Amino acid sequence: MSVRYKQWIVSYGLAVVAVAAALGLSLLADLQGLKALELPLFLMAIGAVVWYAGPGPGVLAVVLAGMSFNYFFTPPRYSFYIQPADRVNFVVFVLFALLIGWFASRRRRIEHELRLARDELQKANADLQRRSVELEASNKELEAFAYSTSHDLRAPLRHLAGYTELLQKHAGPVLDPKSRRYVAMVLEAAKKMGDLIDDLLAFSRIGRAEAQYTLVSLAELVREASKEIKEETDGRNIVWKIGGLPSLQGDRSMLRVALVNLISNAVKFTRTRPQAEIEIGCVEGGPDEVVLFVRDNGVGFDMQYVHKLFGVFQRLHLPEAFEGTGIGLATVQRIVARHGGRVWAESAVDAGATFYFSAPKTRRAEA
Repeated sequence: MSVRYKQWIVSYGLAVVAVAAALGLSLLADLQGLKALELPLFLMAIGAVVWYAGPGPGVLAVVLAGMSFNYFFTPPRYSFYIQPADRVNFVVFVLFALLIGWFASRRRRIEHELRLARDELQKANADLQRRSVELEASNKELEAFAYSTSHDLRAPLRHLAGYTELLQKHAGPVLDPKSRRYVAMVLEAAKKMGDLIDDLLAFSRIGRAEAQYTLVSLAELVREASKEIKEETDGRNIVWKIGGLPSLQGDRSMLRVALVNLISNAVKFTRTRPQAEIEIGCVEGGPDEVVLFVRDNGVGFDMQYVHKLFGVFQRLHLPEAFEGTGIGLATVQRIVARHGGRVWAESAVDAGATFYFSAPKTRRAEA
């Protein structure tokens, strides 16, 4: 006997048993003088059959319940004849039974769909967690590779730069102008490569370092960051506007790196202005959120390329116009993400730029 046939027998057998049980209880109640219990008992039996066995057995339960109700409880008893006065009541009973059956069937279908949706959601969550673990492992491997590769490149690069300087010093007088220019280009390229490796190592360290959360004064960090880039501002006409800055729970050294990068960018991209204006302050955020901004009146950028702004090695200006490796803003984004916040920018070409970053005032789990 097939499994499907067994299920069919069990389902329709349940309809017969449920109606028989309701009939037995109704007859017992009638013998005890308890009237009008047969209707709710039959309806309960129909609802249970539809719920556990489905609509097909439910229809059989309606038919059996209707026949039993008519035969045992509708005058004349023990006859399937229905008096004209009772036909309306019998039709109401059948319709009500069908309604109960439809409602139970509908609810059963909805619960079945909800269970399927829950199972799919659990499966999706499990798949998402698995992918998250795999991605985290891949990121760690990539960071380890970048760190190791960058670290290993520093020694041969130092040798290259050192021997090129020696060549320039000892052989410079005997070299023709074109050869001296070639040597100078090699030294300049070695310096740029060194800066790139240093920035890449710093970027990798941000992801590998363990954050040390303390109460950090943003006002104090801004003062320190401004002093750190003092060499870039010497001899320039810069108007600084620094508003009130609160404190927050964060890693002091990481937040300092982020502020140095943002302020250094503002100083760099206002270089073409006769009077640079750099404003640092806070805007209103969420109830437990600090939103800091760094605004300048520099060259700005086209907002259609804003999605490239925080990528590693992404630059929106020519290297000849503004120096840099394209890692600074990516480092800012990584630091802010580790603090549970986000970073974004607003700008227009030749109309300055404003960089924002948000962070919770109190400690939050790392992103």
